[in-house]
Amino acid sequence: MSILFVLRTSNGKSTVINAMLRDRVLPSGIGHTTNCFLSVEGTDEDKAYLKTDGSDEEKSIKTVNQLAHALHMDESLDAGCLVRVFWPKTKCALLRDDLVLVDSPGTDVTTQLDSWIDKFCLDADVFVLVANSESTLMNTEKHFFHKVNERLSKPNIFILNNRWDASANEPEYMDDVRKQHTDRCVNFLVEELKVLDREEAPNHIFFVSAKEVLNSRMQRAQGMPETGGALAEGFKERLKEFQCFERRFEECISQSAVKTKFEQHTIRAKQITEQVKSIMDAINIEAAEKRVAALEDREYQMDRLEFVKNQLNLLIEDIKKKIKAISEDVESKVSTAMGEEICRLHVIVDEFHTDFHPSPQVLKIYKAELLAHVEEGMGKNLAYRCSNAVNASVQSTQQYMIESMLPLLPSSTQSQVSMLVNSRKFDMSYDLNCATLCSDFQEDIEFKFSLGWKALVHRFLGPSNAERALQLVDQKFQAPRPALPQAQTPSSGPPSIVALPNQQTGLMTQEDLIVAIASLNSRTSMGALVVGGVVWRAVGWRLIALSASLYGLLYLYERLTWTTKAKERALKRQFVDYASDKMQLMVSLTSANCSKQVQQEMATTFARLCQQVDQTQRELEAEIRQLTAKIDQLETVQSRSKSLRHKATELEKQLEESPSS
Repeated sequence: MSILFVLRTSNGKSTVINAMLRDRVLPSGIGHTTNCFLSVEGTDEDKAYLKTDGSDEEKSIKTVNQLAHALHMDESLDAGCLVRVFWPKTKCALLRDDLVLVDSPGTDVTTQLDSWIDKFCLDADVFVLVANSESTLMNTEKHFFHKVNERLSKPNIFILNNRWDASANEPEYMDDVRKQHTDRCVNFLVEELKVLDREEAPNHIFFVSAKEVLNSRMQRAQGMPETGGALAEGFKERLKEFQCFERRFEECISQSAVKTKFEQHTIRAKQITEQVKSIMDAINIEAAEKRVAALEDREYQMDRLEFVKNQLNLLIEDIKKKIKAISEDVESKVSTAMGEEICRLHVIVDEFHTDFHPSPQVLKIYKAELLAHVEEGMGKNLAYRCSNAVNASVQSTQQYMIESMLPLLPSSTQSQVSMLVNSRKFDMSYDLNCATLCSDFQEDIEFKFSLGWKALVHRFLGPSNAERALQLVDQKFQAPRPALPQAQTPSSGPPSIVALPNQQTGLMTQEDLIVAIASLNSRTSMGALVVGGVVWRAVGWRLIALSASLYGLLYLYERLTWTTKAKERALKRQFVDYASDKMQLMVSLTSANCSKQVQQEMATTFARLCQQVDQTQRELEAEIRQLTAKIDQLETVQSRSKSLRHKATELEKQLEESPSS
C-alpha cells in the first residue's frame, strides 16, 4: 500500500512521516527542505539504508540529507527522482504491513505537476494532505487534487492541519479557527472533490503538531518523559489527535485494501484460479499423453532389447559353427597344398643357385641360404595356392557376420562398424620353420663308386641292412669270429659254406645272409683263388682282362665326373629326401596353425561385433531406465497437477464465499 504525503512546501510533510516513524529519518526544517521524492519502506534487516534510482548500491542512511535536502542535494539527482529509504520494521509497526510512505516536494515549487502525478500519484492508495493551520487551503493545493481526482476514482484523502500548537497563543480564537478550517476542508472533500459524504468527511480531518509528537516520542525512546521540555498548552489533546489520526489512518488503509487492493486481488485471484485450473488440466492431459507415449516407447525398447539378446544367442551358435567349418576347410586346404608342395620340393631346390664349394665354411653358408630359399619358396607357393581362397572365405564369413548383426546395432554405428571391419586385411602366415626343422641335416658328398663293394651291398640289402652288414664286416676285421660249422656233402670235393637255417622258422633271413657274407669275407684270399681258378679255366684270361678294363674305365669315368656340380646335385638330392621326410611331420602342425589363425581372425571380428551389440544393449537399458524415470516423473506431474487443480477449486470456493467478493 502506497501512502503519499503532499501539498505545499514547509507544511511539515517530512516531520509528520518522522513522527510516525518515531525518529528523524527524513530531512526537515524551515524553508524549502525536501527537493525530491522519498519513499520509506520496511526491511527485515536491523540496519537502515537507502538506494537511489537506477542503482542497487546500499548507501548509509546518514547520506539522506545530502541526497534529498534542498540545501545539500546532489546535483546528479533530479527533483523528480526517487530515493528509497529502507527502515527496520522493528522500529515502526506501520511498516510491518508492507506500507510505503512517500514524501514529496512541495506542489508549489514544480512546473512538472502532471508528470509527477503520472509517475507517483496514480499508484497511491491513500493521500495525506498536510496543510498549514496558520493559513488555509490555497487554490494551489486544490488544483493538485483536482488533477489527481481526474485521474483516480474517489481517492482516499486525509487532511492534517499541522502546526496546530500555534493556536495555543490565541486560545480565544481556537474553536472558531478550527471550525473555519474544518468547514473549508469538508466542503473541499465533499463539494469539490466529491470523494466523501458530509458525515464521513470530519473523520478525515485532524489538527496536530507533528513536531511536538516527534520530540515527545524521541524523548520517550531515550527514557525521558514525553511531556518534558517546552511544550505549548494543550499538547496532550494534540497528541491524542495525532494518535487518533494514526488509528483512523490504519483503519482506512485496511478498508481501502479490502475495497481497492484486496478486491482487485480477489478478482485477480479468481482469474488466476481459473488459469491455474486450465493450466493444470492442460498439464494433466499433456502429461498423460506423454506418459502413454513413454510407456509405448519403453515397451518397444524392452521388446527390442529382448530381441537383441535372443538374436545374439542364436547368432553366436550359428557363427561358431561357421568359424569351425571354415577353420576345418582351411586346415584341409593347407594340408593338401603343403603335401603337394613337398612332392614338388625338388623343383624349389633346383631353382636355388649360388656359389658352391665342398669346404665346410662354404657348405654352412650354402645350406643356410638353401633353407631360407626353401622356406620362402614354399611360403610363396602356399600363399599363392591358399591365401586367395582363404581370404575370400574369411571376407565372406566376416560379411555374413556384419549383415547378420547389423539389425542389432543402432543406425548411427552401422556404417562405422562396416568400415571398421572391412578396413582390416587378413594375411595368413605359413611358418614352416625350415631352419630349425632341417638344422641337423648332414650331407654326404664323398665319392662312391657305383659298382664298389659298399654300393653293391646297399643296392642288394637296402640302406639299413647294408649298414648292419658293413658294421659286422668291420667287427670281423677287428676281432675274428669262431669258424662256423661246415656241412660235408655226400660227394667228394672242397668243403662249402652253407647258411644255417633260422631256429624258429627254418628259413634263412636277411640277418643270416649278412652273417654268411661276413663269414665269406673272412676267407677272401682262399675264395678269390678258388673263384679266379674256376673263372680262368672257364673264360680265359682275355675276357677277364677286358672286364677288368671296363671296370677300371667305369671307375675312372665316375671319378672324373665327380665334380663340384655333381657334389652340389648330390647335396640337393640328399636335402630333398631329408627335408621331405621332415616336412611331412610338419604338415598337420602347419595346417593346424593356419586354421588357428583363421579361427582367431574370425573370433576377433565376431568379438568386436559383439562389443558393439553389448553397447547397443547398454544403450537400450539406459534408455529404458530414462523412460522409466520419465514415466515416474510424469506420474508425479499428473498427481501434483490434480492436487493443484483441487486446491485451485477450493481456493475459488473460498474467494466466492469471502466478504470482499
